[in-house]
Amino acid sequence: MPDDVYDLTIVGAGPTGLFAAFYAGLRQMKTKVIDALEQPGGQVAVLYPEKYIFDVPGYSKILAKDLVKCLVEQGFQYNPTVVLGERVTSMHRINGTIELGTDKGTRHVTKAVLVAAGVGAFSPNRLEAKGAADYEGKGVYYFVKDKGTFKGKNLLIVGGGDSAVDWALNIKDIAKKITLVHRRDVFRAHEGSVAELMKSSVDVKLFFEVKSVSGDGSNVTQAVIYDNRSQAETTLDVDAILVNIGFRADLGPIKDWGLQIDGREIRANGKMETSIPGVFVAGDIAGPQDGVKLNLIATGYAQAAMAVNVAKAFVDPNSKIFPGHSSEMKK
Repeated sequence: MPDDVYDLTIVGAGPTGLFAAFYAGLRQMKTKVIDALEQPGGQVAVLYPEKYIFDVPGYSKILAKDLVKCLVEQGFQYNPTVVLGERVTSMHRINGTIELGTDKGTRHVTKAVLVAAGVGAFSPNRLEAKGAADYEGKGVYYFVKDKGTFKGKNLLIVGGGDSAVDWALNIKDIAKKITLVHRRDVFRAHEGSVAELMKSSVDVKLFFEVKSVSGDGSNVTQAVIYDNRSQAETTLDVDAILVNIGFRADLGPIKDWGLQIDGREIRANGKMETSIPGVFVAGDIAGPQDGVKLNLIATGYAQAAMAVNVAKAFVDPNSKIFPGHSSEMKK
């Protein structure tokens, strides 16, 4: 086959895709990684680089950005071809190979594909309060790239999920003051984190929502919040507002690739095989039909290893699915 045909092309460079790239290299597969983002790491790198992750094997806790750094070092050690800032839009089987088309008009030809695209394309739910849109990038934030941005500031955090609670705990020691508003009295965050939040210095206001945001034109200076039971309003002096009220996820073009899809998940069997021969899936986007669905980084690692090993046998029928332990393999 031509030199530009790869053994395995991985769609997605999040933790699952990066670990898959490492394992494919370990199996001596000619590998390519494609991701729509301009940097590897997926949601971990974009949504919460400064947050600690506590459920990654081998670490009692690790900053998300440090985990990505380690995964990139591990995943790219076998020198896969890496294509960033390019979204895969189409997939077709042609003459025994699979051709992937992208939004840049390029084509990538491969013998097997591993879809590790997380939850697909994602975008934050916007704060609908009056004036909020006017101050995006001027004190209203949906992502945190550097928590130092909030040092010494009066910060309002909106939300009741893991992101809102974790950021409040993560930033409380460097911000001047943090107020967290949540529209209910039930949190979606981890119970232990909520318990820690309620004992912390964070001013938690339950049954409160944001009514309006205002500022001096260059930066936000005030927010009006209200009790959704009594409608009583309170005006807060704020330097920044961090909005964590969830994200919208969309499989986008993946829905048109001919795969069997349930909701936002690609159906797979226990070998991480999809309904199309040579196409595998791993991570949050995977919908294993005969197993438990757990959207964890640890689960993604395991699924990536299974998918790559089965893909190796698909590409080279003379190879074994299980190659032995890494300590016994030639590198």
